[in-house]
Amino acid sequence: MIDLIFPDGSQRQYEDGATGRSVAASIAKSLEKRAVLIKLDGKLYDLDRPLPSGGVFEILTRDAPEALDTIRHDASHVMAEAVQELFPGTQVTIGPAIEDGFYYDFARDTPFSLDDLATIEKRMKEIVDRDEPITREVWSRDEAIAHFTAIGEAYKAEIISDLPETEEISVYRQGAWKDLCLGPHLPSTKHVGKAFKLTKLAGAYWRGDHRNAQLQRIYGTAWASEADLEAYLTRIEEAEKRDHRKIGRAMDLFHLQEEAKGMIFWHPKGWTLFRIVENYIRRRLESDGYQEVKTPQIMDRGLWERSGHWEKFGANMFVCETTEGEELAVKPMNCPGHIQIFNIGQKSYRDLPLRLAEFGACHRYEPSGALHGIMRLRAFTQDDAHIFCREDQIEEETTKFVRLLNSVYSDFGVHLDSVKLALRPDLRAGSDEVWDIAEDKLDRAARQAVNIEIERMPGEGAFYGPKLEFHLRDAIGRTWQCGTLQLDFVLPERLDAEYTAEDGSKQRPVVLHRAVFGAVERFLGILIENHAGAFPLWLAPTQVVVATITSDADDYALAVAQELRAAGLRVETDLRNEKINYKIREHSLAKAPVIAVVGRREAEEGKVALRRFGSDGQEILSLAQAAKTLALEALAPDVARSTTGAASVSPREPVGAREAG
Repeated sequence: MIDLIFPDGSQRQYEDGATGRSVAASIAKSLEKRAVLIKLDGKLYDLDRPLPSGGVFEILTRDAPEALDTIRHDASHVMAEAVQELFPGTQVTIGPAIEDGFYYDFARDTPFSLDDLATIEKRMKEIVDRDEPITREVWSRDEAIAHFTAIGEAYKAEIISDLPETEEISVYRQGAWKDLCLGPHLPSTKHVGKAFKLTKLAGAYWRGDHRNAQLQRIYGTAWASEADLEAYLTRIEEAEKRDHRKIGRAMDLFHLQEEAKGMIFWHPKGWTLFRIVENYIRRRLESDGYQEVKTPQIMDRGLWERSGHWEKFGANMFVCETTEGEELAVKPMNCPGHIQIFNIGQKSYRDLPLRLAEFGACHRYEPSGALHGIMRLRAFTQDDAHIFCREDQIEEETTKFVRLLNSVYSDFGVHLDSVKLALRPDLRAGSDEVWDIAEDKLDRAARQAVNIEIERMPGEGAFYGPKLEFHLRDAIGRTWQCGTLQLDFVLPERLDAEYTAEDGSKQRPVVLHRAVFGAVERFLGILIENHAGAFPLWLAPTQVVVATITSDADDYALAVAQELRAAGLRVETDLRNEKINYKIREHSLAKAPVIAVVGRREAEEGKVALRRFGSDGQEILSLAQAAKTLALEALAPDVARSTTGAASVSPREPVGAREAG
């Protein structure tokens, strides 16, 4: 007999071999009809699979949030079946559910076309209508290899051959179609529904290795309802309009090219934007007690070996050798260099916390297929800092950092959405005892600092310590992981960092690795998309365009530009012999925040006509009044607060912030 504990706390006993379906039927026939999966001790199982044991038990219907990934996984299988029916001889490889959808990689000599997607979608809907039962079978290794080899599925046979000898080989039948899969799956194809759409084609390498065969990947999205699908497609359409790569080209901010994969060519306006953001966070760090440093770009292999990066991160490092036999690595991160600065001279407990910041230019090898605009790069700048502190200062420093992060995000018009605690990975440095202490302390510090529920993520920590991930939400509802805080007992030990405690003993400091933006470039990409290029005045690379109505106002336009620049504004002039409506339309498309229109009348009266982005109206002001008004509007939020004497944080209550106590 097995004992099952239900969500309401009640318990029931069932015969060995009971399934989720039989349990649902014992409760109500209507529940059996609606059930699609079960959850046992937090793990999902097929509805018709014999329960392996008793435990905490829940029956899931199709509209349960936990069922969505399975709907997407099943949609990938339905797509694979459709492809093989339509294009005989195509091999299937892997097809997982991913965020917002699914994909499947196919081996086929003839490339798929975008026109094929509609044909595949149509066949997928036919397979859903067939209501094909999905059933699980366990095969022997030899039987599975022989079967998939016989039907020409060499990739599946290779996967099975590489599985550990102890691995159970499970195969799912979907009507007459079969696939190697761990599961779980829905009871039949009808439960997938028709709220899916195939979205794009891409290339992929077998097992992600560029030395292997190239495959064809079909991406799709699937949802529990048509309404959810439509909402997602609307969001994607809006996201495409905001694509930072398109806006970057249109606004002449930056470009990327093959000769420097994953590295950015910043144009004048883009670099202006970069410096605005960098200078903003530099001011915030200085006011929060950080000292800025600069460490070498290239350091000897020996340092990276002592820190552990060579062993754990070496495959992602760019390495070079000198004629003298030195082996050097371009830094992928800044922490070992900051510890070298800490180690110079004697440090006392009175010196802690010591906060060292650096806008460190880091380089990491990313496969070319993983690169994405300025969001995923090989060369990037971290708004990095390391806080050297005592163990009793961890909670206070964590709370202080979270308040800074909330305030910064609010200033940029994005807000903290969620916080996740990433725990020890399989490949890590340090003993389990050290990790126990680190995870416990960061967990307690996070709960003290953050006023929202924290999601725990086993296996996702850095190799030297657990970390907090701060995910923000943008204007169209997307979430991004930017800020991090990592608690590290390992590197101070490996790199011999120490301070003199109050009792005269030598102690190891704790290091908090922290960043607000993460990569400045990635954060800029997020900002470009969040604002769709229409930056608030303080962020705009060009804040005011002075445009003439007639050429006899050229001299006055130049004087206006000079006056506005003297007030601290970033100004361009447009003296072209074009109609003013053409100029206004062109600069509006370029998302200029303010267009100052001047003609003969404005020159005679010493005035300007201000047109704001997104508004059809105009405001007539004297030149002096316009310069004063715009200069105040263009102040960065932190400068505006200090100028007006306002509080040092945004008046809006940031999500997840907790007052330091």
